[in-house]
This record gives sequence, C-alpha cells and structure tokens, in this order.
Amino acid sequence: MIASAIGTMGEAAALVQGYGAEKAGFLDLVTSTIFAAPVYQGYGAAIAQERFEPAGFRLALGLKDVRLVLEAAERANVPLPLASALRDTHIESLAYGEGHLDWAALSRTSARRAGQA
Repeated sequence: MIASAIGTMGEAAALVQGYGAEKAGFLDLVTSTIFAAPVYQGYGAAIAQERFEPAGFRLALGLKDVRLVLEAAERANVPLPLASALRDTHIESLAYGEGHLDWAALSRTSARRAGQA
C-alpha cells in the first residue's frame, strides 16, 4: 500500500509538472488536506524535495516486498494488477541504478516516462 501511495504521488507530480505547475506546491497541498497522513506527508515531501538519500527504506527492498505480495497473491489466486505495475516500476528504477535510494525515488520513473528527467 505504501508503494502504491509513492507511485501515485510520483505520477501526480509528473502530471502537474507537465502543466507547468510546481510539484512541491501540489504535494504540499494534497498532503496537508485530503491525504494528511504520515505516509503521504513523509514520502510526498521526499518526492517534492527530491530527497532520496539517505534511504529510510531502499528501493531494492521495496521490490522484494512487492514480489512477496505477488507471490502470496498467486498462491491464493488473487490478481493484483496494480502490484504488478509497481513491480515493473521498481525494476525500471533498479535498471537506472537507483536500488540504493529511498523508494520515494520511484517518482523518478514517472518523471522519466513524462520526459521530465
């Protein structure tokens, strides 16, 4: 669920930047109102400030956790398409050598896909 929150904030940040708005202002707005929860606030601030080191939870460990969830889901015959997309996003980040960074760096993938990095 945390990976989903990070992925969503990364995509939203790329979207607002695509329209010329500042991601920091947008993330501050949403994390102080409708998404005023510690996970959103902490990771939202890291994404806004592009502060990925030192890692509180390394991106490579996030991939391990997402894979474990997918394995458990497969054993129970429960499809998790969002988790599958998150696995691929983690793998893409690792391909760029970002596995040592905090998993808030998943937002870099959204920025790259939008031509912003």
